[in-house]
Amino acid sequence: MIRSFSNTSTSVRICKEVPNGSTALDIAKSISEGLARKVLAAEINGEVWDATRAIDKDATLKLLTWDDKGGQSTFWHSSAHLMAEAIESMFPGVKFWVGPPVENGFYYDVDLADYSITEEDLRKLEVKMAELAKKNSAYIRKPIAKADAVAYFTEKG
Repeated sequence: MIRSFSNTSTSVRICKEVPNGSTALDIAKSISEGLARKVLAAEINGEVWDATRAIDKDATLKLLTWDDKGGQSTFWHSSAHLMAEAIESMFPGVKFWVGPPVENGFYYDVDLADYSITEEDLRKLEVKMAELAKKNSAYIRKPIAKADAVAYFTEKG
């Protein structure tokens, strides 16, 4: 059951019982398809979650859109992953360091050994990112044990 729901652009608070395992996106769709199209993430009990993660307990829900700092941060975070995918496809063997969202965007620190990225590379990266975005691939949260994460990233270099 969702104890309360709010959206900053409409300032609506409601109590709504939903089936266990519903997602924030499911709840947004039950209100309005237009609202669902705007949802970038959700805040569940004060913690930012992806909008497709199942809610399995009583919670306070806030749907996050571009109008919310958490929505923007989620968008930039996803954009950083998209950029990393584009970089990796263009520069096999690249090593990634940090790539967080920042206040007005995102970045990634990368190690390309002795190669320096050119203006033409940046144009190609932009095209590749647009191409990847059109695929509309899902980013899926996959919780794993710390040891498995260390092994995965050790193998990737």
